[in-house]
Amino acid sequence: MLLCLLVASSSGIPKEAYSSRLYIDVNAPNIKPLPIAIQGFTNGKEITDIVVRDLNFTGLFHCLPEDAQVERNNQPFNARSWQPLNVALVVKGHVSSSGPGIFNVIITAYDVHENREILKKEYTASNNLLRPLAHTISNDIYRLLTGQQGVFRSRIAFVVERSSNVKELHISDYDGYRAYNTGITGGIILAPRWSQDGKTLLYSAERNRSWDIYMLNIEDMKERNLVSLRGLNMAGNFFPDGQSFVFASSKDGRTDIHRADRITMKGYKLISSPWIDVSPNLSQDGKLMLFVSNRSGSPQIYLSDSNGDNIKRLTFEGSYNTSPSWSPRGDRIVFTGMVDGRQQIYTMRPDGSSLQRLTEKGNNEDPTFSPDGRFIVFSSDREGSSSIYIMRANGEEQTRITPRGMRAYSPSWSP
Repeated sequence: MLLCLLVASSSGIPKEAYSSRLYIDVNAPNIKPLPIAIQGFTNGKEITDIVVRDLNFTGLFHCLPEDAQVERNNQPFNARSWQPLNVALVVKGHVSSSGPGIFNVIITAYDVHENREILKKEYTASNNLLRPLAHTISNDIYRLLTGQQGVFRSRIAFVVERSSNVKELHISDYDGYRAYNTGITGGIILAPRWSQDGKTLLYSAERNRSWDIYMLNIEDMKERNLVSLRGLNMAGNFFPDGQSFVFASSKDGRTDIHRADRITMKGYKLISSPWIDVSPNLSQDGKLMLFVSNRSGSPQIYLSDSNGDNIKRLTFEGSYNTSPSWSPRGDRIVFTGMVDGRQQIYTMRPDGSSLQRLTEKGNNEDPTFSPDGRFIVFSSDREGSSSIYIMRANGEEQTRITPRGMRAYSPSWSP
């Protein structure tokens, strides 16, 4: 896969480079964007533009535009030139060819306050991997400044509707680029969910009037049928071990929540009731589970232990709340709620408090968090047909990432 083809090597990097100083605390409230300068890489405008876009989108940084920078990329770094602008970091880069179809990038990062080089790194890749390489540079700069992993090499799985009876499973980079069709089709495909190691996808598909649950191995694109029972079978997500998973099934005439093992193919009910219980979603540690039930008279979100015990209702505002999903740290829940006949995206704490509405325009559905919990991917029809959007977890910078006119929905962010 791409990680095998992309080669990055380091030179002159102190072992403590990523931890000697925390430039910005990503968990602090009311963060003011940190001014940094990504100078136009020599022979590498496209790479520079991608890195700047990545870092600006986070809301944690303000990359100075080129016309505001006080020295050029090919000039020696001079800390005193940057200090009046309160710039914390300056990054210079050079792109060159190292053979047919191969290019190198060398970046150097300087701490303005300490007036020293803190990172120097060389990257080598084939020409068709320019964007993954640029995202890798973004990740390295992000980690240097925050001490945290970036999301720029993560991916998004989503469903594309080619016709009323043909749906396709697609995967793209986090920003929507380099999207491709996995070759998985169905009359309906719903709720693709990544395993925590990012190697497999769990999803529901309707084929030949049968609603089954499948697993796709991302490395070899081989599909396996996991659940084929009577009625509707709708995928939840994996437990942390990647072996067992939860799902909803109407095989007994009512919709219950089950747990199954993809190796032994054995399963059992977790929640069985006279009501409709669907959309199970496990926390990342596998200890808690969200689900949707109409046991109060309308679809609402409930919380239970992962074995189905200690059920507690979480949502009380609105008469239609669905599609719950956990943040990676388990500190927030994102879901869809109906307002004035339209679906909107909300977040709340695991006890149901601190409700926050994030969207306003059109119908907005299918939300899931990014692997660092700082962003949310969702579908929206605000511009006509349903498209995939990403936004910061506070609702800012809502950005469409699929082409206009492509009908896409059910996104899921990879680890």
